[in-house]
Amino acid sequence: MELLISLAVALLAGLFMSRLAKVLGLPAVTAYLVAGILIGPYCLGFLGERGLGWEFVDRLTFIGDPGQLGIISDVALGFIAFSIGNEFRTSDLKNTGKKAVVVACFEAIAATILVDLVLLVLHFILGEDVLSVPVVLTLGAVACATAPAATLMVVRQYKAKGPVTGTLLPVVALDDAVGLAVFAVSFGVAKTLVSGEFDLIAVLFNPIIEIVGSLLLGFLVGWLFSFSERFFHSRSKRLSISVAFVLLTVAISMLEIRIGHVTLSFSPLLSCMMLGTVFCNICDFSAELMDRLDRWTGPLFILFFVFSGAGLDFSVFSHTVYIAIGAVYMVVRVLGKMLGAAVGSRLMRCEPQVVKYLGITLMPQAGVALGMSLTAANELGASGALIRNIVLFAVLVYELIGPLCTKIALTRAGEIIPEQKVSSRNTGKI
Repeated sequence: MELLISLAVALLAGLFMSRLAKVLGLPAVTAYLVAGILIGPYCLGFLGERGLGWEFVDRLTFIGDPGQLGIISDVALGFIAFSIGNEFRTSDLKNTGKKAVVVACFEAIAATILVDLVLLVLHFILGEDVLSVPVVLTLGAVACATAPAATLMVVRQYKAKGPVTGTLLPVVALDDAVGLAVFAVSFGVAKTLVSGEFDLIAVLFNPIIEIVGSLLLGFLVGWLFSFSERFFHSRSKRLSISVAFVLLTVAISMLEIRIGHVTLSFSPLLSCMMLGTVFCNICDFSAELMDRLDRWTGPLFILFFVFSGAGLDFSVFSHTVYIAIGAVYMVVRVLGKMLGAAVGSRLMRCEPQVVKYLGITLMPQAGVALGMSLTAANELGASGALIRNIVLFAVLVYELIGPLCTKIALTRAGEIIPEQKVSSRNTGKI
């Protein structure tokens, strides 16, 4: 009973908070995170043991059970990655050519390098006890990720069109692919440093094996998925088999096989991303199916973001030094994105407005970054908890100001078309 009540409270809190966010002009993901904070263990306590001391509330200890929360988060991350993979259609990538690939690599890697360098300087200033090298490396890798949903929401809402928008859409799709690859390598090094055992095989080969193995797993399951769906013709059954194969990919990617010093493991994010890529390029009705799948996963994503917000531990920010680290991370990441996008687009001889405005549109950060931080929290102990809270804090800030900055940049680039809103209540549409 308590679990079902917790799920209902989380969904209702996220939904009602999203109505307030719409009035304020804020993205829905921000509303879900704020709702999680409000009903989480460090505020009202509906989803945890602490709260404000309400006797009934304190008995609803959903967040206290990592097993129950973990399965929801794992599944949600699988569907997020699957959706990202569906952005990699070869027909769309041919139109942008090497331009989007080069720009995406430059802006993602520049953000990682700049965050690593600046935080490494802080590491030497503050000491290992305050800011460890594993935390530095992991935050640098997380800095790669951008939130496609928040960016696409602005583009679609204002019907933006032009060279900046045309470059932005494939870049945000490619961005997370680069980020996941960088995270696999950096996080592999971070885990080695935390364990205290330097193993050249673990540092160099295990991350490579994880990346290659994850892509291979996603490709094989994606091919099997595309082969199996031809036996079903109704929309409901095709939707069901889509859900089944995403769940199957997430489950298989949790396996870990050790052979001596070599560890064969998989990244659920990379595996599900490749699953989506293979599916959208083989299946001729994948776009229609993805539209139906997005509707089915709506409540799942709400729960994921609400629970992510509920996991924000405010006690970490009771020390001004941690607040400072988070602020530095946020500012330096944005500078890295802007610098990398400018250099990459100038190298590819993009239009002047692309060079000038593309970088600031890459500020939003949400689902994939939260997934990376969750992985860190599960495997790095206290260091992982610090990483997760810094990322959650940054996501809240980014999602508050990121879409607004994207709108301003596209407006100055001359690509915003005046919005014409029509209520579905007046048109009869659902």
